[in-house]
Amino acid sequence: MSGRYDVAVVGAGALGVWCAWTLAQRGRRVLLVEAWTPGHSRASSGDESRIVRTGYAADALYTRMADASLAAWRGLEASRGAAEAHLFHRSGVLWFSRSAGDRAEVTAATLEAEGVPHERLSPAEIARRFPQFALGGVRWGLLEPEAGAVMARRSVAHVAARAAQAGAELVHGRVQAQEVGDAPPRLTLDGVALPAGQVVLACGPWLPTLLPDLLGGRITPTRQEVFYLGVPGGEAAYGASALPAFVDFEAEVYAIPDLEGRGVKIGIDRHGPLCDPDTLERRPDPALLAEARQRLGRVLPGLAAAPLLESRVCQYENTASGDLLVDHHPADPRLWIVGGGSGHGFKHAPAVAAHLAARLLDGAPAEPRLSLAQKARGRQRAVY
Repeated sequence: MSGRYDVAVVGAGALGVWCAWTLAQRGRRVLLVEAWTPGHSRASSGDESRIVRTGYAADALYTRMADASLAAWRGLEASRGAAEAHLFHRSGVLWFSRSAGDRAEVTAATLEAEGVPHERLSPAEIARRFPQFALGGVRWGLLEPEAGAVMARRSVAHVAARAAQAGAELVHGRVQAQEVGDAPPRLTLDGVALPAGQVVLACGPWLPTLLPDLLGGRITPTRQEVFYLGVPGGEAAYGASALPAFVDFEAEVYAIPDLEGRGVKIGIDRHGPLCDPDTLERRPDPALLAEARQRLGRVLPGLAAAPLLESRVCQYENTASGDLLVDHHPADPRLWIVGGGSGHGFKHAPAVAAHLAARLLDGAPAEPRLSLAQKARGRQRAVY
């Protein structure tokens, strides 16, 4: 570290690196602190890929945020060097509608109202364009053609490098906090106070560990697992050019096509048991693997017996409702808290960073749903 900084950003996951880059582009001298490396395996922003979709049922706030962020992710892909690996794959994202008035139906109406590109596909049209799918019980499909998947670990590292190019300084270390009553918490790095006028805590599942009095129960890390299943050799039917990512909320499952030979990624989108990101053993659960393979086989029967290639055990950091958190500490307006990804925050990182910068630098008004005051203790998830 050298000298004093305008802002210290603690945590170099997706939210942290986008905040650091955005603030550095605004001319602030930024310190980016990370205990390991950007995109490391314990982070919620680790792993290989993330779905980036705009649909959020009737929720216009997150639809707009996701649409703005999708433009930023696609812009990042467009600006990469010719020799650099892909950061975004435009596979499209397909929702399955299985009952009248379900999330797909409501989402289509919101996308129409917000002017977000989408297509409504009949089962016959899905079968013609994507014959890999089994469509038992599917009434129709909602396709977001501009959406797709971000290469997560790679993109986090790439944005961290962009932040450094803009003047941010990355240091390795672990920030400690001391909460004493209602006083502002004392934050230290290697036993020394952080040398910055403002601080942004963007350390995901470590937030309730860092500030247990304030955030304990308001943000709860849960164990989550994803699996990569191998596709048949010699065919491209499961790659991003032939198969969209898909979400099936009724079945609590999502999947990403085979990207760069890693296999089709599948996850079950329900909260796992509470966990500690420092001590969590990251061995896959055989029962959950069997369930994931069974669920994938119902939708993609060609992969019903697909072999496991890789698995990841990571974590969500859930707020009670699933709403993100972007607000300052109630005892210190110079200390900002950004987190509560709740399994859907990665895609929103560019929009969250823009919102934080507007509040921190321009005095823009708060968004009530992202406020600390709206964060209850417990779990009653409403945002997916």
